[in-house]
Amino acid sequence: MISAADYARYDGLGLAELVLRREVTPLELLETAIAAAERLQPQLNAVVMPMHEIARTRAATALSGPFAGLPFLAKDIFQEYAGVPASYGCRALKNARLAPAEHAEMVERWLRAGVVVFGRTNVPEFGAKGITESEAWGPCRNPWNPAHTPGGSSGGSAAAVAAGIVPIAGANDGGGSIRIPAGHCGLFGLKPGRGRTPQGPHFMERMHGAVIDHVLTRSVRDSAAMLDATHGPEVGSLFHIAPPERPYLDEVGRDSGRLTIAFSTRSPIGTAVDAEAMQAVRNTARLLESLGHHVEEAEPEIDGMQLGKDFITMWFATCAATMDEVKRRTGSGNDGFELDTHAMAAFGRATRANTYVEGYLRWNDYARRLGEFHQRYDLFLTPTLAMPPARVGEIRTPGWQQAVLRVLMALHLEGLVLKTSIVEQMVQENLKWVPFTQLANLTGTPAMSVPLHWTADGLPLGVQFGAAPGGEGLLIRLAAQLEQAQPWAQRRPPVHAAA
Repeated sequence: MISAADYARYDGLGLAELVLRREVTPLELLETAIAAAERLQPQLNAVVMPMHEIARTRAATALSGPFAGLPFLAKDIFQEYAGVPASYGCRALKNARLAPAEHAEMVERWLRAGVVVFGRTNVPEFGAKGITESEAWGPCRNPWNPAHTPGGSSGGSAAAVAAGIVPIAGANDGGGSIRIPAGHCGLFGLKPGRGRTPQGPHFMERMHGAVIDHVLTRSVRDSAAMLDATHGPEVGSLFHIAPPERPYLDEVGRDSGRLTIAFSTRSPIGTAVDAEAMQAVRNTARLLESLGHHVEEAEPEIDGMQLGKDFITMWFATCAATMDEVKRRTGSGNDGFELDTHAMAAFGRATRANTYVEGYLRWNDYARRLGEFHQRYDLFLTPTLAMPPARVGEIRTPGWQQAVLRVLMALHLEGLVLKTSIVEQMVQENLKWVPFTQLANLTGTPAMSVPLHWTADGLPLGVQFGAAPGGEGLLIRLAAQLEQAQPWAQRRPPVHAAA
């Protein structure tokens, strides 16, 4: 049996190498990971649906692939595992225990890469928030300080990776849900571009391609190697993009040349940005300059508030459709869902079809303007988060708004609350913590959060880089350079498997 301390020293490729050299067996790695998950669960609440016996059976079989024998956790939304219920952080689905008949294509590709999935991680209801505090499972907590959130919606995966339970875990990103928890937990989080990884067979594409699946990792090379194992079209793919010039793993250590990088610390929706977040960007700009890159302050000519409204319109309409579908599948009533979800769905149902389409058509304008910006700049640097990680329970709907919604629901008048002034208020209230991440989702461009800053209180606060379409390789190249210049994996949170 490998010790917890030795297990936590390795990244995913490192553990797979131990298996390949027969220094440890997949079952030994799995039992170490299970023990860590169970020991830290009371503190973190990261793994909400264990799959131990399924994993033990798989670990005892012959495995192949770049991550053969690696313990792995899937996110409890969209990453379906055949025969295992998926709750999506929702009481109605948790109680119904509906199990898919087949794996999600992304899960299938992870399995072909050799991983051993032993659980599903905590998410907010329907992945609809930048925190992970569902009523179905309870709040997930940040290993750097359990009084704080690990972010969301891939919060359970981020907490598990940061705590050393696994070196890699499944994640997805429809508005920042890979990058936000990476920024909260001191991890590397790459959101690939639209169409880079598969979405089927259960959905094929989600929110017009704004959602994309990948992983959260401690090391850059693990993210690169997993993207090598999973990228490419599937049967029925709606988005086909050019394959990379070379394997993504080959980008690690490759010279990026002298890059021209723009940066901004201004919130695109006009909300406050914490001094720590601005300092994170300034420190990164200085580091980039010391590495030979050209850095200057600039930002694309995009109306951030309008983009925020278009994002919220799509997000809330999707929430309404998802709730209706879950009601149909489970037979649940309104009590199967959180009040905040009802609020989002009410706005979604009140949105006129032409308003939704008008907003979606503006995505093309944003993509064009960002493309013009990238004609001048290789990358765009911003904070990942506008503020340090919030305390658990700090981000919640005010009581008076909950009371109003209850009355409206009782009268079946939820749809009457939609007005332009309220939409702008909802944008600022919902996105004030994370106003920087939605641009990459609506434009379909790749972006990453890199863990280069910790606050005076010892909390991580990531910085975000965005690239032009097809720029995943460039992002990985720069991330590896930054990782070498300022190694972040050496920092361990107080709550850790090796502690």
